[in-house]
Amino acid sequence: MNNSAAELERNDESRQEETHELDSPHSPSKPKRKRITRLFPALTYEECLSLCNAIWEFASGQRIRRLTLFDQIGKSPESGSSRTLITASNKYGLIEGSTQAEYIELTPDGAIATNPESSESDRAKANFELAIKSNEYLYALYEQYKEMKVPSQQVLMDFLQERGLDGDNQQRCVDLFLVNAKAIGLIKVMSGTERIISIEHLLEDMGANNSLESQSHVSEMPSAYQTPSLPLLDEKNLTDNSWDCTCFYITPIGEDGSEQRKHADLFMGSIVEPALSKLGLKVVRSDTINSAGMITSQIIEHLFKAKLVIADLSFHNPNVFYELSFRHSLGKPVIHLIRSCDSIPFDIHSFRTIKIDDSSIYAFVPQIESYQAAVSAQARQLLDNDEPVDNPITSFINMEKNKR
Repeated sequence: MNNSAAELERNDESRQEETHELDSPHSPSKPKRKRITRLFPALTYEECLSLCNAIWEFASGQRIRRLTLFDQIGKSPESGSSRTLITASNKYGLIEGSTQAEYIELTPDGAIATNPESSESDRAKANFELAIKSNEYLYALYEQYKEMKVPSQQVLMDFLQERGLDGDNQQRCVDLFLVNAKAIGLIKVMSGTERIISIEHLLEDMGANNSLESQSHVSEMPSAYQTPSLPLLDEKNLTDNSWDCTCFYITPIGEDGSEQRKHADLFMGSIVEPALSKLGLKVVRSDTINSAGMITSQIIEHLFKAKLVIADLSFHNPNVFYELSFRHSLGKPVIHLIRSCDSIPFDIHSFRTIKIDDSSIYAFVPQIESYQAAVSAQARQLLDNDEPVDNPITSFINMEKNKR
């Protein structure tokens, strides 16, 4: 797909970016952390498509200067998240050009996958080649379980263990496979359960009309899927190490019995907590804090100190957006969630947001594991990166600093 020079450049870039020391060599007093070698892209395929789409938007799909491209999309070209985006896109085979290259350009398959004028079937074939087939472990999972019901994550991990993959990489691979396969249409809800369909099956379905996303929203889930009252958390003696294991969940809460409270409990108990427990994170919500003091100050403290924040944008709650803007100003890791029936506000539209279809129990329940995988994959990627996180606020600040 690529010429040999470009392939060498990409391989060299992958070695530089994916095997790195997390402490500066200019800080000899600090112990150096061990090197990390990645077998998989650090980002999901869908996240990398944003860079390719920008190349089409600002350069009509032709090669473009790296600095110009990132200036156009409002990101610092030297930030950690920008380098990660380039490296992951390279690893999928979407682009050519390293983090130090003067120019970035789409590969032939990358151009087909993201060209607005490509046929639907051509895009599907290219997406499959890049998102799944480009990695031997992702492709092995597809070959083993295509045309079957999506197995439990433990079954998928057991299969990868038999292929010699270590424990941490097993979970990374499973999360990435589920998210990527769903993004390109290889995981579909059929007869009330998620199934992995083959690329041939997908191509056959291209002529049929895709089911439209429901715009109606049921106000109540059956009681079998309602989360019981959450225990209060005594945080009087939280230490710095405790904050490293804390995820603060900002969400519309509402009064007991309200639709917003049922929504908050459902998302927290069914998606957020299961997704983060495997990463060793405890989820805290403002109404579960049980320590003396003003609740507003405690919320600010959690936004400032928590290792990770998850913001549920559903219902367009003003308190959530206020708290989210504070976290953004810190440049610390945050994940966005939203109901699929709600629109993403313009100011954060370019920020990756996980959409969750809770329009009915039949839409929600079969996809719970896929939603959990999406949250854990994004959390893992954010926590692996020690540098400040890109968002509209930090991007503006970095651009202003670069002008000086």
